[in-house]
Amino acid sequence: MNWDDTAPSAADDIAADAATGAADRLVGADADGEDTAVEAALRPKDLEEFVGQERVREQLDLVLRAARARGATADHVLLSGAPGLGKTTLSMIIAAEMGAPIRITSGPAIQHAGDLAAILSSLQEGEVLFLDEIHRMSRPAEEMLYMAMEDFRVDVIVGKGPGATAIPLELPPFTLVGATTRAGLLPPPLRDRFGFTGHMEFYAPVELERVIHRSAGLLDVHIEADGAAEIAGRSRGTPRIANRLLRRVRDYAQVKADGVITREIASQALGVYEVDERGLDRLDRAVLTALLKLFGGGPVGLSTLAVAVGEERETVEEVAEPFLVREGLLARTPRGRIATPAAWAHLGLVPPQQQSGGTGQQGLFGG
Repeated sequence: MNWDDTAPSAADDIAADAATGAADRLVGADADGEDTAVEAALRPKDLEEFVGQERVREQLDLVLRAARARGATADHVLLSGAPGLGKTTLSMIIAAEMGAPIRITSGPAIQHAGDLAAILSSLQEGEVLFLDEIHRMSRPAEEMLYMAMEDFRVDVIVGKGPGATAIPLELPPFTLVGATTRAGLLPPPLRDRFGFTGHMEFYAPVELERVIHRSAGLLDVHIEADGAAEIAGRSRGTPRIANRLLRRVRDYAQVKADGVITREIASQALGVYEVDERGLDRLDRAVLTALLKLFGGGPVGLSTLAVAVGEERETVEEVAEPFLVREGLLARTPRGRIATPAAWAHLGLVPPQQQSGGTGQQGLFGG
């Protein structure tokens, strides 16, 4: 096969596959409005009910039990990991286990030190403050948080210039739960002030099956074991995605079948939504198809690859690539992106060297 002869038609297919963009991805780990509403009903209420993350659960249980035994406020907690793994849920469980109210905000919402001072000054004793995406908080607010976490005190600056004065404001003991998807962006002084740090891992398929069965029970959906296994295998190791796929498969089963989710029904439903057996969607396959059909498996630059799929460079790099790299389908090298043998096998294609019967070695002039 001449790769140049197939390039024009392949480019048309790739552009069509990537037309929907990243905003409407069924396998995206970020929560949308529907996810937020449904997750509120599906969230476990205590550590016993929480599925997965065995090491973090065990360590956190010790921290909370010890704090309750002392009659003290729990240490500050930092939870890191990819979106959709349960950081917000664990923060709510911490508050429930400590019998304390919870206040929820996010780093991007705190742009000034005064914003943080207003929140801190209104906390009750023992209250849990959940700060999502803590690495995106502004630097002035971050510096104020140092003293608040360590000494339960903030200095409020009144006035400007030489006449400015600092008024110390005492705070009641509280527990800060910070969540971040990029722990490396947290400055060491902030990271060191957390008494407990837990890293959330991706879930194994068996754990996701337990999540799906639990959610199906709460949603009053009849699902068989093989149906749950089929959904779990396509959920990218993320409970949020598993619950989202479950809802879409439920819709399909109600309209096209008798409402019972079997392996066959789950496979047909996810085929309609273009989520394949490894959890890849149209954007993921568009990136792989471009890399394989247009560029012979690479290496190819990120900008060139983004143009080929009709997406922005950031979309390819931050939305599609992380999962493809984690699945071993794509690799980042100094020369550009390259496809792995697993990528050729997944799309049912044969690498050019094997097609031509060559050894895979190139001469001085590429022959």
